[in-house]
Amino acid sequence: MLRGAISGFGAVAERAHLAGWQAHPEVALVALHEPVAARRHAALRILPNIRIYDDLELMIAGERLDFIDIASPPAYHAATALAALKAGVDVLVEKPLALGVRDFETLTDTAAHADRVVMCVHNWKHAPAYQRARELIDRGRLGRLEYVSLQRIRARPAGEVQAAAGSERWRREAASGGGILIDHGWHIFYLAQFLFGGAPLEGIAARLGSPPGSEIEDFAELRIDFDGGVAQAHLSWRGPARRTTALMYGSDGMLEIDGDRVTYYPREGPVEDLSVADVADDSYHPSWFADVAREFLAAVREGPASAAARRNLDEARSALALMGAARESSRARGSYVSVGERIG
Repeated sequence: MLRGAISGFGAVAERAHLAGWQAHPEVALVALHEPVAARRHAALRILPNIRIYDDLELMIAGERLDFIDIASPPAYHAATALAALKAGVDVLVEKPLALGVRDFETLTDTAAHADRVVMCVHNWKHAPAYQRARELIDRGRLGRLEYVSLQRIRARPAGEVQAAAGSERWRREAASGGGILIDHGWHIFYLAQFLFGGAPLEGIAARLGSPPGSEIEDFAELRIDFDGGVAQAHLSWRGPARRTTALMYGSDGMLEIDGDRVTYYPREGPVEDLSVADVADDSYHPSWFADVAREFLAAVREGPASAAARRNLDEARSALALMGAARESSRARGSYVSVGERIG
């Protein structure tokens, strides 16, 4: 039985991570770290038999942990992960893995030295619709993939109701690692890599928009160039309704995704409805996290040199490079920025 802990008990931990871990009988969540008193009280109501700490170092020192699941606001990810790795604990981190290249390199170097796994939650890869898309691409139904378009339109950030009560403000705060590029863009960056099958990244052009007087962006228009294809993304917290859609095509066919509806358009022949069974579109997706947890647990068993662990860090490294390049591009009014040399 693996002994695990959660650091940060906001909405994503409560509504996704907790249920995801409970799907794995080989895991026992024995402790929780949460510095906010209101969230500690919420955890006590939900998990009356778990030990709850307001101090991370005390939890790490007081528990014989095999892993820590970090679900705190992004600004705390790197420091929390570093403390766990130095204590010899494997680490799973909500996106983004880190906010800067220096922190990323420190984490990966520390993990390698400690022979521990550090991975990031790339849950959209486990969405049934995108699993179906990857399956069709692998089977050659689209031919050579040339174009991917991903849209994430929201009327407000996730957790806005909770934010009004003071528990989920981080998405609107630059100091906490907020903004739509971190909240949604990271997902777009690794998902595009997943769909293009790890094709080499070339560069990005981006336009970011911010509300008046705000330091965080609530709008992003992105074009990502791969060797042999292009991904475009539109991200917005300004929309009148929630929409999560995608379109991709190659030499032999096109695929359209709208929530759990998946439609295949061959170059020749009848249109096919390839829709999937999935939960209603929301911000948490516990079943996807259960698959992320399964992948992480397999990597823990196989070690940090496993294919899953190495692939996850490659995706995270590229996502971080794209995030920095997107900001640079936007400051230069959407100029193209190369990222190949940043990934190494």
